[in-house]
Amino acid sequence: MLLVDDEVEFASTLAERLQIRGFDAKAVFCAEEALDMVRSEPPDVVLLDLKMPGMSGVEVLKTIKKISPSCAVILLTGHGSEQCAAEWAADGAADYAIKPSEIETLVAKIDRANEKRPT
Repeated sequence: MLLVDDEVEFASTLAERLQIRGFDAKAVFCAEEALDMVRSEPPDVVLLDLKMPGMSGVEVLKTIKKISPSCAVILLTGHGSEQCAAEWAADGAADYAIKPSEIETLVAKIDRANEKRPT
């Protein structure tokens, strides 16, 4: 699993919390690094911050889906709505989570996204 967020402390802490729960979670802090990782070692699931400097989360999502169509991408956002969720799903997002999310909620979303992932 790859966690992409420009907030270093948030991403690092969340990756550690996911590792404690048995996930092989790696954190990166910019879009370019995330795309390099997807090209070299495509993860099953990506947790992707929607608002980052440089490329937007939606741009990164679209690029990830071109590189690795079977990768499940869950967008992390401070704001969301059903309309946004529908637009993100059309772009290939498996789901979204409002930041900050309870770890149990996030784990459930990760499990669902992983189960639905094409193999």
